[in-house]
Amino acid sequence: QVQLVESGGGSVQAGGSLRLSCVASGHTDSIGCMGWFRQAPGKERERVAVIYTTGGITVYADSVKGRFTISADNAKKTASLQMNSLKPEDTAMYYCAADRVCARLVATARPGYWGRGTHVTVTS
Repeated sequence: QVQLVESGGGSVQAGGSLRLSCVASGHTDSIGCMGWFRQAPGKERERVAVIYTTGGITVYADSVKGRFTISADNAKKTASLQMNSLKPEDTAMYYCAADRVCARLVATARPGYWGRGTHVTVTS
C-alpha cells in the first residue's frame, strides 16, 4: 500500500503561482509514476501531469503545457507541481496519484493510489 498526502493549495489571483507537493509513504519502491489530476465542480476529472519516477519522462495536459511543471524527488518520495500563470479555469481540487503501472495514470487515468486532494482557487 502507498499513502499520498498533498499540500500547497490555496487561493491566488489570476497570473499568480502556486506549488503543490505530494509526499508518498508505505511501499514507495513500487511506484512507477506519480501524477496530478484535478476536478472542478460539475466537470470530469482531468489528468494534469504525470512523471515517470525512472527516467523523469513527463506528460502534460494541453491546457497546462508551458505553465505547469511536474517534478519528483525519488529520495524524498515526493512529487511537486509548480503552477505558473494561473487562470480562473485552473480552479479545482487537485489530487496526487501514483501507481506501479504508468499506463494507469497516462492512458486510463485509473491509478491505484490517490491522495485526499488540495483545493486551488484562482480569482480573476
